[in-house]
Amino acid sequence: MSIVIQDIKKSFGQPPTPVLKGISAEIKKGEMVSIMGRSGSGKSTLLYIISSLDAPTSGNVWVDGVSLFGMNKRDLHRFRNQRMGFVFQFHHLLPELNALENIMMPTLKSPFDPQRKMFALELLNEFGLENKAKSLPSQLSGGEQQRVAIARALVMQPAFLFADEPTGNLDSANGQLVMNLFKRINLNYKTTIVYVTHDQLFAQMASRQINLVDGLVA
Repeated sequence: MSIVIQDIKKSFGQPPTPVLKGISAEIKKGEMVSIMGRSGSGKSTLLYIISSLDAPTSGNVWVDGVSLFGMNKRDLHRFRNQRMGFVFQFHHLLPELNALENIMMPTLKSPFDPQRKMFALELLNEFGLENKAKSLPSQLSGGEQQRVAIARALVMQPAFLFADEPTGNLDSANGQLVMNLFKRINLNYKTTIVYVTHDQLFAQMASRQINLVDGLVA
């Protein structure tokens, strides 16, 4: 199960301004890969295209031999829900739902499976949140909210986890905690993880780094 990135180009605006200028790479099953680059280098744009949340101007992304941009919208949504997890700089938890309910949100798109709830509770325990299942986001610290967001991304047991600046809103201690969780997820579940970071220390926790300079792989 690999991700093949094939000559990805992306432009914005009129007249078009190129941000990605022809990116090709392969991310193998079980890898933990960081994407780095200065502001404006295209690192978040690349992540969003790799994870199918944005479409390239040209080029393609193949996941397990499946063309992401050759699928219709319905099939792509199903593929994304079942195979991919997403973590962002802002946790985007629903304020009216408790921690467990927020984690369970992705499961609502699939037939009910009691095993999903058991797995969600296991994640809460593994992430040190076993006593926070019924807590609302407003009752959680920033680091705890981000751990809930990571558990939500994992509840469908995706093969791929994508994260955009997952430590960007956290202090150094909570940032380190989140990155340690990523490392454990990668080792324990063999989840392929691709994340964007501006922190060199956190980037070095990956098994491999992709550095972008002016829309190209350095």
